[in-house]
Amino acid sequence: MLDWRDAELKGVVMRSFSYTHAITRQPPASAIHGLRAVDTGAPDLARMRAHHADYIAALKSTGATVVELPALEAFPDSLFVEDTALCLPEGAVVMRPGAPSRLGEAAEMAPHLRALYADVRAVTGAENFIEAGDILTTETEILVGRSARSNAGGIAELAGIVADWGYGLREVHTPPGVLHFKTDCSLLDADTILATERLSASGCFKGYRVIHTAAGEEASANAIRFNDLVLFPAGFPQTRDALVAAGYRVQEIGNSECAKLDGGMSCLSLRFTPCG
Repeated sequence: MLDWRDAELKGVVMRSFSYTHAITRQPPASAIHGLRAVDTGAPDLARMRAHHADYIAALKSTGATVVELPALEAFPDSLFVEDTALCLPEGAVVMRPGAPSRLGEAAEMAPHLRALYADVRAVTGAENFIEAGDILTTETEILVGRSARSNAGGIAELAGIVADWGYGLREVHTPPGVLHFKTDCSLLDADTILATERLSASGCFKGYRVIHTAAGEEASANAIRFNDLVLFPAGFPQTRDALVAAGYRVQEIGNSECAKLDGGMSCLSLRFTPCG
């Protein structure tokens, strides 16, 4: 497995967590009506927007360019931009979301990607669907979790697209009752993954070092490594302390309101370094 610390010292860019750009979208007022697996109450819109501003500030603090798109009132879940596309250095792939109410979000994102990428493709199969919340890109492969939002056809179509760019794709399975694959995991560096025990028990991370979320803190598994920061949801002290002890620079971001809509740290941005 690649030693990312040695690679960074040699000036090698880690494409799975070193980024020059991010895209975010402001939470619409309609977000209070967003999709959710369990209704725990409507989000507080003002608090959500304050957390979102903190999130953007953290991305910018690493030196990245952050494209801040306006709210889309017609799409309550549109602040969760990650689901709309897979962004790789070679190109971007517009997804075909598995939630019918979110199909229009991908179409809205496509022109913004074309402004930054020379090569933008799309999953188009009428029976295929896939959301990028089910996709974890590492230095060596792309892991895609089969879920209620990503089916076999969508995964197969994506595999063909990324193969043109030299990527291998491996299909894995998301645990029952878990919305997205990355609900339960996130990349910390080239060879380390933060994950819940229920997900890593499947063996899908064989060959990687796994740091488990603390008992009762499974919701903290969705973090993001963005350049030299790990953006981490506030309120999970044991897991946070484990990451700090492992040498990561952790910045906590409030996520109480997005969590009511099954959203986490990765959901709120598209992160990439376009080649052209």
